[in-house]
Amino acid sequence: MFKTLKPLILASGSPRRKVLLERLGLQFSVFPAHIDEEQYHQENAEDYVSRMARSKADTVAAAHPDSWVIGADTIVVLDEILIGKPAVLDEAVAALMLLSGRQHQVKTAFCLCCSKKAFSQVRIVSTAVHFMPLTRQWAEAYAATGEPMDKAGAYGIQGRGSVLVERIEGSYSNVVGLPLAELAALLTELDLIAPAAVPPGDAMVQKDRR
Repeated sequence: MFKTLKPLILASGSPRRKVLLERLGLQFSVFPAHIDEEQYHQENAEDYVSRMARSKADTVAAAHPDSWVIGADTIVVLDEILIGKPAVLDEAVAALMLLSGRQHQVKTAFCLCCSKKAFSQVRIVSTAVHFMPLTRQWAEAYAATGEPMDKAGAYGIQGRGSVLVERIEGSYSNVVGLPLAELAALLTELDLIAPAAVPPGDAMVQKDRR
């Protein structure tokens, strides 16, 4: 769908973010950033997620000054409280029951930076997610799959966790971990990617189908 014009790096070890970028047809390297993810005392949700995204991008960009680096972080927020990644099954069940029947916000911040160009920009995208009312049995059954254990909010909308979600308002890919429309728009604006031309053979196939 897109062609990559400048070297791109994803500063994340998330397989979900990697798959999302691959779906756009982009060529990129992956260098996970290892940073301290502790939230500061009295730091609000948007400041925290912005700082995480920028720290990830800056850390990797320092070692790859000629590349354009994408750092991202996703949080789940309910009543201004961050619902993090559960460490054990009981924590996953507790988080799911807290979200049950309620609306929460999924916020992803992404930072695009290039050390050589002295460029750094952070954007935040928010999606409202409405959970269906859950019984404890449902929460325990989902937690037992192991899917919640590496995910903010203790669920993955792209997997089995989709059964827990009644509806969303906003970007779906943002809930998965990377708001593709907003990121692709910025990359295109900076001439880092461009729409790929359709090969002549494919164009003929599309014409015949019409």
